[in-house]
Amino acid sequence: MSVYKDPRSPYYSFDFQHAGNRFHGSTKCTTRREAEKFEALEREKAKALVKATRRAKASLAIDDVADRLWTHSARYDSEPKATETNLARLVEYFGPSKQVTDIDHKAAKDLVAWRRGHRVSRRGKRTKEEERALPLVSNATVNRSATKVLQRLFTFAKAEGAVFENEPKWGELILPEPEERVRELKIEEADALDEAMRADYGPFFDFVRASGMRLKECVTLRWSEVDFGTRQIVRFGKGARRVVFPITPAVREILFPLQGQHPEFVFTYVAIYGNKRLGRVRGQRYPLTYTGAKTAWQRLRASSGLADFRFHDFRHDFGTKLLRDSGNLKLVQKALNHRDIKSTLRYAHVLDEDVAEAVERLAESRKKSRSKLREVG
Repeated sequence: MSVYKDPRSPYYSFDFQHAGNRFHGSTKCTTRREAEKFEALEREKAKALVKATRRAKASLAIDDVADRLWTHSARYDSEPKATETNLARLVEYFGPSKQVTDIDHKAAKDLVAWRRGHRVSRRGKRTKEEERALPLVSNATVNRSATKVLQRLFTFAKAEGAVFENEPKWGELILPEPEERVRELKIEEADALDEAMRADYGPFFDFVRASGMRLKECVTLRWSEVDFGTRQIVRFGKGARRVVFPITPAVREILFPLQGQHPEFVFTYVAIYGNKRLGRVRGQRYPLTYTGAKTAWQRLRASSGLADFRFHDFRHDFGTKLLRDSGNLKLVQKALNHRDIKSTLRYAHVLDEDVAEAVERLAESRKKSRSKLREVG
């Protein structure tokens, strides 16, 4: 057996070769017998790794797999920066040389526990006490940013030919998520928002409420996607799907006056302060950014006193009101660009009153029919 004791360490080390590859490291064992058992397990792992690597015909180090996944498809995600951050987090957690074939259920479970201990991030400097006061990330965030990202790495590696003998049980690792709530904007809340609104941000938020589009879709709207002649906005939404949104009279009233403010982007803001580093001149207009829109929303929500309402709830508000007005789930599905109507069904509760009225009409109709039968009898 190739275990030996380094005089500078209390532990035995191992060092062997298999199929032209060298494997070495500390056994973390203080007796030769335990060290030899450890080395035997490492030899079995080495055989499995070489076998899997030959089938995959590429390195199975997590850093390399993540890099190939990024080049192959991840960089084309709807939010590539978030994907890049999530992949980098996994590489940092496991270490760049960690073989994905060595990540078993326990290792994945430990990852989930580690990620659950993180707190949500907020912009700006904070004291340690303020940082500790921030809430922990949600189960949904853990699922999307850790578990499902790791599962995606496994799926990609398997498509390349890798074989996993101890793949994590993904169904057991996915944390339960509460059903997404549907929140409507009340009339008094809308009035409070309008009163607290900065004039240069007004058109943007009016469009958000009138279109039901996602934050990123609104911020990045370009004039090349707006056609007043055909009365359509044509662009690619989540999942690179082609989305056509009608320019209604209300939407036209919002967008038409904005022409000429910027040659490319529809929505802009006025710089209140100059900033040499960013090239901002006080009083000049600049395209609205994703981060800037989120910051503006947080300030608007605070100054208006609006509670328990997220930016995404504008989309829920749009879907709910549209369904209540039309009674057509398929129409709402198309308007919100939902791939699966199951996503649209979350708004179905607004039809409860219509169902109740229909049931009542049916009952009344049966009563009348019975009365007529009695009269005839």
